[in-house]
Amino acid sequence: MTEDTWFLAPEERGNPASRIDTRRDDGLAWSRGNTVRPIPHGAPYFAELLTRVRELRAGDLLLFTDWRGDPGERLDGPGTEVAHVFADAARRGVVVKGLLWRSHWDRLFFSAEENRHLGDAIEAAGGECLRDMRVPVGGSHHQKLVVLRHRDDPRRDIAFVGGIDLCWSRRDDASHTGDVQAAPMAEVYGDRPPWHDVQAAIQGPAVGDVEAVFRERWEDPQPLTRNPVHRVADLMRHEDTRADPMPPQTADPPACGPHAVQLLRTYAHRRTRYAFAPQGERSIARGYLKALRRARGLIYIEDQYLWSPQVAESFAEALTANPDLRMISVLPLHPDQDGPIGGVPQILGRNQALDVLKRAGGDRVAIYGLENREGTPVYVHAKVCVVDDVWATIGSDNFNRRSWTYDSELTCAILDETRDDREPADPGGLGDGARRLARDLRLTLAREHLDRAADSDADLLDPVSFFDAFASCAAALERWHAGGRRGPRPPGRLRTYRPAPMSPWTAAWATPFYRIVCDPDGRPRTMRRAGRY
Repeated sequence: MTEDTWFLAPEERGNPASRIDTRRDDGLAWSRGNTVRPIPHGAPYFAELLTRVRELRAGDLLLFTDWRGDPGERLDGPGTEVAHVFADAARRGVVVKGLLWRSHWDRLFFSAEENRHLGDAIEAAGGECLRDMRVPVGGSHHQKLVVLRHRDDPRRDIAFVGGIDLCWSRRDDASHTGDVQAAPMAEVYGDRPPWHDVQAAIQGPAVGDVEAVFRERWEDPQPLTRNPVHRVADLMRHEDTRADPMPPQTADPPACGPHAVQLLRTYAHRRTRYAFAPQGERSIARGYLKALRRARGLIYIEDQYLWSPQVAESFAEALTANPDLRMISVLPLHPDQDGPIGGVPQILGRNQALDVLKRAGGDRVAIYGLENREGTPVYVHAKVCVVDDVWATIGSDNFNRRSWTYDSELTCAILDETRDDREPADPGGLGDGARRLARDLRLTLAREHLDRAADSDADLLDPVSFFDAFASCAAALERWHAGGRRGPRPPGRLRTYRPAPMSPWTAAWATPFYRIVCDPDGRPRTMRRAGRY
């Protein structure tokens, strides 16, 4: 296997204005020699982040972007609130820089006030945190990254990339009892919504790439917002609206592991263009399309949405072309918000996407949701994909048109040079061979969903028996529920996902709202017409 078989070459990214592919002497659009460690769940991620931020000293660097940041969210108990921990770092002389999405109104279940208050606390301590609304109308900055650089010891440098925001509801663990600091959600998720998520800890040269992603946005000369009401409000509050210069970027950390990492992004095509992506960037979509063309045995995804029929077509093409290919998707059982506006368009988009997949793959496509041991649905917020135990991604992007074309997104695609010799040693049959990180990621997530011990996954290696194990587990739990939940609960947390019925009238009013608001298209017009990314 060569990396260029799976990764995008610089010209395939489609964004020559970015320095992400030109910053290394080897000319590669990815870095080698990294160690990537998946971290399922917010609680262990927050605990590690707390430890590492507290170790930073004067002259070190803390950079972060977020969709939502709650200043009072505790990383690990009282006294570890995000604002307090980051502000303490700034007071110690750490260079703290943050970019938070400015967000829409809180009355629409967004986070305008929370993000402003987190920025205020950091700025008061000597750091700098800007609210960034350089997005198309109705779009968001959805990237979730943290970069920690150490002035005197680059071997300790680390970056975190994935789906976990620094906010309420995220501090859950494998028990899925929820975060005591809970954000309001649909009633079915209860007072402490169980939350499933994944972050990646990256060490090695790829840390420099993640930092470069941050710096491109930080150095964007466009104003943070063009909304005149926002600008007057910012002036009256004396809000910081200009990014101060940052220290020059230092050399990348040394190689430390067997993983090649390629950063994939989405930036919309805007009239007021990004200097680093004047035509936008859709390398996330392009990266998936290239990987899916090599899928032969199993596509495993965990995703918050999967609601775009256009994105589903990409998977459908792979299923149609390869009659032995199977696909498993783990999704939320219910939308995150109640009400017709919050939930119905999501259901409509997902029904359409699943219909596309089922027409292509039939019973080779299986869709599941999760519940905890008490029977409360688990909100799946992870954004993970594993193809044939070779290529894996962890990031902020969902499988919808919004994430592939409209919002700002970041994901890391990973190839492990370490082969996994457990049979089947080459599940895709193309000579790539199973790779340790991709397979271990899939098995780790599967063991949780199946309630399996670490040493009881021999039947999960083969794509067919893996597919059957999920089906058997979900069927047993469905029978237990149908029987009135009598007797011992069977092991496992998988529930079969069943599309919700929708009347023609409901679909008629929800369709334009879904297409325009929920799942907009951020491609240039010529690409939309051609169906290209």
